[in-house]
Amino acid sequence: MRILVDMNLSPRWAEVLAGNGFEVVHWSAVGDPRAPDRVIMEWARDHGYLVFTHDLDFGSILAVTKASGPSVVQLRTSDPLPERIGPAVAETLRRHEVILAAGALVVIDENRLRVRILPLNRE
Repeated sequence: MRILVDMNLSPRWAEVLAGNGFEVVHWSAVGDPRAPDRVIMEWARDHGYLVFTHDLDFGSILAVTKASGPSVVQLRTSDPLPERIGPAVAETLRRHEVILAAGALVVIDENRLRVRILPLNRE
């Protein structure tokens, strides 16, 4: 699984996830740190990465565009440090690898996990 860590998350996430066997890159290593979210989404889709973020806008982009990818894993926690929740995130990625490969929005909340298959807002 290839993971693109968004700018709003620490580059330490790349180290932690790579240490768990994932192919990971932080956006700061491949793109303009000031790039809009749509550019990050396009890059991830074009290069076969899912987006790992703490930004709610990525889920909104998926909903508005009805896109079938890239997959987005969104943290909704007040403390998004990898030292605190890294193992739980790695386990979630492993557990939902097939769904994420097909296209999904996975929201990791303080107390629960939500998985939605893409595209969102299907008619």
